[in-house]
Amino acid sequence: MDQDVAELAKRRAADLGLSIGDYLARLVQDDASGLRARAVDAAARFLAEHQTVFDEAEQAERTPRGANAA
Repeated sequence: MDQDVAELAKRRAADLGLSIGDYLARLVQDDASGLRARAVDAAARFLAEHQTVFDEAEQAERTPRGANAA
């Protein structure tokens, strides 16, 4: 396992109050049960449904205050 990934896994496990073994077991169970795939699918649907809101917010952030759109 890449050292950066190992460190990230250790920190995330600690954040959740889990041992690294328990954290990895949870990830494997979530993956095997399809929970992870359903979560990713739900996130993708959410982003697709609300993409215009994100685009508008991003555009507003790029437009200097007081500037008029052409």
